[in-house]
Amino acid sequence: MTTYQKGSRAERELIQYFSEKGYSVIRAAGSGVSSLSPDLLLFKHGAQYAIESKAHEKTSLQIKKDQFEGMRHWQENTGITSLIAWRRNRLGWRFIPIHLFEENEKSYSFPWKKADLIGKKLEEFI
Repeated sequence: MTTYQKGSRAERELIQYFSEKGYSVIRAAGSGVSSLSPDLLLFKHGAQYAIESKAHEKTSLQIKKDQFEGMRHWQENTGITSLIAWRRNRLGWRFIPIHLFEENEKSYSFPWKKADLIGKKLEEFI
């Protein structure tokens, strides 16, 4: 399975889950291709979220600077809360606000141990 296929499958999983919970969900055109917009937009009774989904098994999530800064710009420009949704097989999803990521030389990063402690699980997100 390619990285793109894995990412698309993860996005579809989130779309189905949030749709079943009553959210209106939009998957951005070009999702996974550009850093111009987040993967998903969620809306429900005034709650608004921009989600960048990542399905990675490593113990630290690295996001390229241009993609991360695109998410930060999106949040600043729209006022919509932006989150990174990180899924690891058998460990589930964690939702992390973008302001918690640490800047490195070429990327922004977040360790799984910290995500597991403070990131919201999928069932807690609602």
